[in-house]
Amino acid sequence: MLKPLRILSTACGAIFMPGFFSCLKNNHQREITIVGVDISDDFAQMANIVDKYYQVPRYTDANYIDTLLRICTREKIDIFFPHISMELPIVLERLDDFRAIDVKVAISDNNTLSIANNKLRLYDFMSVNGIATPKYVAIDTTYSLRNCITDLGYPNKPVVVKMAENSGSRGVRIIQPHLSKGRSFISDKPSSLHVSLDEMCEILDDCNPFPEVFAMEYLPGVEYTVDLLADHGTTLYIAGRRNTSSSMSIAQSSVVEKKQLAYDICTQIVKALSLDGNIGFDFMLDENDVPWLTDLNPRVTATIVLYVGAGLNLPYLRVKQLLGEELPRVEVKYGTKLVRKYHDILYNSSGTITL
Repeated sequence: MLKPLRILSTACGAIFMPGFFSCLKNNHQREITIVGVDISDDFAQMANIVDKYYQVPRYTDANYIDTLLRICTREKIDIFFPHISMELPIVLERLDDFRAIDVKVAISDNNTLSIANNKLRLYDFMSVNGIATPKYVAIDTTYSLRNCITDLGYPNKPVVVKMAENSGSRGVRIIQPHLSKGRSFISDKPSSLHVSLDEMCEILDDCNPFPEVFAMEYLPGVEYTVDLLADHGTTLYIAGRRNTSSSMSIAQSSVVEKKQLAYDICTQIVKALSLDGNIGFDFMLDENDVPWLTDLNPRVTATIVLYVGAGLNLPYLRVKQLLGEELPRVEVKYGTKLVRKYHDILYNSSGTITL
């Protein structure tokens, strides 16, 4: 057995985190202790998810990074995995402080992170470097939205509006032509992303200041995601998955599938931005099943556990990479499937599981 490790993880209360923790725990090489942090005050619940739990302020709090550094020192943390897209820039700013206490941080450690973490800047970067993007237009007023929307296919098909920096379907709406509020009320769940053009303009006009947003053409297929591990511009491992159903931006059923065009786009971007570590690329498939990149997540993604079943443990391979250990050859087992079902945990006031 190799040397035991202590790993810090943010956002440990997210619904997909048990899968990430199982990737680390079930590595068959060493013991790993998970120290988790989140904003929740439900210590009993968190004790059933991680080995040790700390409540921390929101990432926007001025003391957030200092709090994490104190926890790292107290818990003798070896590796830190940040999981919130919006926290990555502030972690990057304090990277030297983590290094000073011998903590390895599992993020891309260069300034191109500002491009990778911003959808609009990424599209602009891709356009300049000859990498195909869907049709898109930056918008700074509702007038500019109304003015450009026909160039994106409206009203013959929907148009998507996105914030440049956000995640988990936040800041995303689909402008649906001829939207019937009555039919939507009857048929759609309250979480539906569909709005009318007038409703979208009302939403944007209500924002102060006007957010950094853009509009892009609508792609009618399902989501396809590529997850990879990079070493400062070189792709070490790569695999993709077709997400056949999703809820709240998280795949509920998915199958490991290779799409070479998507792989090529990902490796181009990784090289051009000299990205490092676990990276996730979200694509949407068009009517011809062709993948178009819609998002880049410079972190571990929510369905990373699927690849473990396919023989590719990307989080643990990142651990070995950070430690400078020899990386194994891996043959991805395509066709491996994931289906998510609710798993209920019942526990009493002291945190003891009762069922």
